This record gives sequence, structure tokens and C-alpha cells, in this order.
Amino acid sequence: MATSSKFNRKDINSKNPIFSQIRTTIETAFLGNNIIDLNSLKEAYKLAKNSPGTVVTDMPVHNPEDLGLDPDAKILLFNDGAVNGRCAAARRIIGEHNVSQDEYATKLRDAIYKSRYKKLYHAQAYIGLDKDFMVRAHLLVPEGHENIAYNWLLNFQYVTEEYVDMYEASKIIENEGDIYVFSDPDWQHDEHPMGLTLFDPTHNCAALLGMKYFGEHKKGTLTLAWGCANRNGFAACHAGQKRYNLKAGKKFVAGVFGLSGSGKSTITHAKHDGKYDVTVLHDDAFVISTENGSSVALEPSYFDKTQDYPLTSDDNKYLITVQNCGAARDEDGKIVIVTEDIRNGNGRAIKSKLWAPNRVDKFEEPVNAIFWLMKDPTLPPVLKIKSSVLAATMGATLATKRTTAERLAPGVDPNAIVVEPYANPFRTYPLENDYEKFKMLFESRNVECYILNTGFFMNRKIPKEVTLGILEEIVEEKASFKNWAEFSNIDILEIDGFIPNMKDSDYVSQLSKRIHDRIKFLNAKSVEGGGFDRLPEEAVDSLIDIMNELNSMR
Repeated sequence: MATSSKFNRKDINSKNPIFSQIRTTIETAFLGNNIIDLNSLKEAYKLAKNSPGTVVTDMPVHNPEDLGLDPDAKILLFNDGAVNGRCAAARRIIGEHNVSQDEYATKLRDAIYKSRYKKLYHAQAYIGLDKDFMVRAHLLVPEGHENIAYNWLLNFQYVTEEYVDMYEASKIIENEGDIYVFSDPDWQHDEHPMGLTLFDPTHNCAALLGMKYFGEHKKGTLTLAWGCANRNGFAACHAGQKRYNLKAGKKFVAGVFGLSGSGKSTITHAKHDGKYDVTVLHDDAFVISTENGSSVALEPSYFDKTQDYPLTSDDNKYLITVQNCGAARDEDGKIVIVTEDIRNGNGRAIKSKLWAPNRVDKFEEPVNAIFWLMKDPTLPPVLKIKSSVLAATMGATLATKRTTAERLAPGVDPNAIVVEPYANPFRTYPLENDYEKFKMLFESRNVECYILNTGFFMNRKIPKEVTLGILEEIVEEKASFKNWAEFSNIDILEIDGFIPNMKDSDYVSQLSKRIHDRIKFLNAKSVEGGGFDRLPEEAVDSLIDIMNELNSMR
């Protein structure tokens, strides 16, 4: 088995690296006499169906028995109220600068103490879908929030005989305990008006307090799994990955890294009008082995936006649950969902694994190319980065815009360009860990690096058809990249209507500002939080080189 859940009595002591103050507090809560074990997905469905406020639609789940549900299972809708996105401002990570373990351990003990009058449901699942990387996870959630438990079991891999056997045969991960997540969405505290998401990542545990939104539970669990992967020879990827199965047995594996709304899922699932035989690993969460370049998906299903899927969309056939959307009666009086974010922003749904029939859980083939998806208006539709240092640095300074998947603290500009390293706001370990892993992939495994701008180039929108066409040219080795201006480590594929005018002083000035923003970001990271996310000097130097090359063009 990969992670540990039981111990010899002689190993239950303060010297065991699996134990900590926070973990012991959380794990103990799972053993109270007010705990009810959820033993099957069917049981979780029935509880969610009967939970107060659940809308049981008249829309059937497609092939429910293939998913572990009863034949009459319906799509369930549950809404959270005012909150419909994640809240980064609520995160506290044990081990980071100025985060007091004593303070938060005290708050946690009190939160668990106050939950003793509640019935709590214990769900178990596996994170990672191949014996090369699997960890066991546990969730505790109060009565009244059964939809969270049901969605969590659907999002990850609920326990079945097949996966029990796989887990028992999985690679042992030394000194790693099971993941434990304690959740009380009704928790309130004057010092935490937006709630509290407390992580002890090195000990695989978290407490989600005052958080009703399911996305907090999904990403909170993944946060811990990614951290475990990082410590054990894998690059953690908040990304999509697909394999192009080409002629003569040739294959091309592409990883696309971007935040919600960047086009990550669109690119991952694009069928290219049937031009290629395409296999999908996942569109949101996987890990890459630094040992052999293979990849393992962490989740079987998909947590997707409903904004672009009207009721009549064929894709809705694969919905299992829906969150933060409306409902109405159709002409036959049947209850159906109202999507397109009419009710609020960031409507979401869990789609079954059947949505992508070309889906697998592991790519044995090493990744060929990594694409950083950015929304930086000074960048053309595509660039190729030739230096492993610059490639890793551009990933560490991935520029994007905020989305409706985030709940922002007061005063934060939702329209500002932001930098999110490797498109993963859920990292709980030093940024240098990701930097070195991706640099190694570029340098030692000869992975190619590209930047795709999926937003606007200056004031002109880059259509998804252009982006997909670029991908096709790269996959077919037809892309005619050439050196971009005087940059020594950047090539460009010129696209009509999107060719940068390097003689335009205004454009060059804006491009210079965007590079300077990246330098400023990395310099800030070198001191913030006691330098927790400091990168090697070579990273900033690679950007300074670009600035010097830009200055020479003026």
C-alpha cells in the first residue's frame, strides 16, 4: 500500500515523521462516536438526494451502473448561497512564515470540539489512478452537507474491489500517512470572516472551516496529494494532458498548463475535427514522474464550468451533479437545470469519466512538450522557448487573469493581470521545487516548451481555432518557427494578424513592462514569507537578459 493508516504500537510516538500536532488533532476527530462511515457511492447518493435543499432533477445520470450508481439515479443540483468560488485569502499553511502552529492548533481543537453534537460522515477515496502513484484520502463532513461528500466521492476514485486490489499493489511511499481532511462548512469565527482553510501539507492533513463550496474540498484534497507527489519524485501538474496517436506508431504527448478559463480543458479535449486519434489523460490534475517522464491522472471525473453548456448541449448528458446553477420546469413539467451562469458566476458540474471515451489513467510515454497558457496581451499567439532556465522561469511567472472561480478579498482588482506559478495556486511547498523539476524535464528529458497566448494580443482576441491550428502544426512538425527579433532564446511562429511590430515603440514599451513585472514578481518572492518561494538567481537573470535584448532594439 502507498500510504500508511495503521501503525505498530511501537511506532506511535513523537519520533514518527507521519505524526504532528495538527494531524493528530484532525485524525482523532475521525474516530469519535458521532462518526458514520459511508461505505458505498450508492449510500452517498441517497444521503445527498435526501439532504435538505437538494434539487432532484428529472434528468437521468447516463449509464449510472457503469459509475457505481443505481439504474434510477438522477442528476442532483445543490447550491451554496452567496459563495460560489474558492478563497485564497482564507488559506493558512503550517510551515510558512508567520503562521503560528500553536494558534491554529488551538482554533482547530475548538472547531472539532464544537462539532461533537453533529453527526459526521466519513468518506474514503483514492487519489491517483495507477499503482505507480496512489494515496488514500479521508473526508469528514457534517450532516446537512451530504452533497459535499457525494461530490468528493465522484470527483476522486471511490473505493471498489478493483481499486482496493490496485492500491494494495501500489508503490509504497515511505513516511507518508493517508490524507485526512476535516470539514465544517458551518464554522464561524470573528477573525476569519471568509472562513479558514488550514493545511499541514508535510503531514497530509487539512481543515476546511466555514467553506461550503465544493471546489474548496476538491482542490484542498489535491493540494495534499500534489504535495505528497512533490516529495516523492513527481512534478505536480494543475494541467491537462493529451496524446496524439500519429501514423507509423508515432505519439506526441502534450501538457497544457493554465488556470480556470485559460482554455486548458478546451485544448485537452479538442478532437481537431477528427484529424487525429487522440487519447486524454485528464484536463485538470496529474503528476509526471521525474524518473521516466510517464504521467498518472489523479481523478476519474471532471469538475467543469457550466457557463458554455446550455441545457440542450449534448455534453450535459454526462453530468452527475451540478452546483450553483438554477432549475426550472420544462414544457412537460420536468425539473431541469438552468446553466450559462444565469443564476450566478462559476456554475459547476461533475461530469463522468464517460464524457471522454478516449480516456486513460496513465501515459507510459514520456511527455514531449509543455505549453504554458497565458493571457498576457503583449505576447503573440505562440512562442517557443529554447533555454531550459527561461522555460522553467516563464512557467514560474505564468501570467493570466482572475476568473469567476475565485472569491476575492475586499479591495482586490478582479481585472488585474496576475502571475500564478505553473498555474497552480494550490502549491504548499517551496516554488523552487517545481522550478527544478520542470527545468529538469526541459533539460534532461528534452521536453519542448511553448507559450500559448489564449487571450488577447494587444486589442485583438486570439480565437481558439488559431490556437488549435498552432497545436496541429507543432504536432505534425510543420511549424516554421524562426528567431524572434533579437531574442537569443525565443522563437516565434508568425500568425497573420498577430505579428508583433518591434518597431512600434509603444508595443516594445508594453512588452518591456510585462517582463519587468515578472522580474518584480520573482524579486518579491525572494523576500516574502522569509524567502519561502525564492528561486535561484539564474531565473531572474534569464529575464534580465530579455530586458537587455529589448533595450538593444530601441
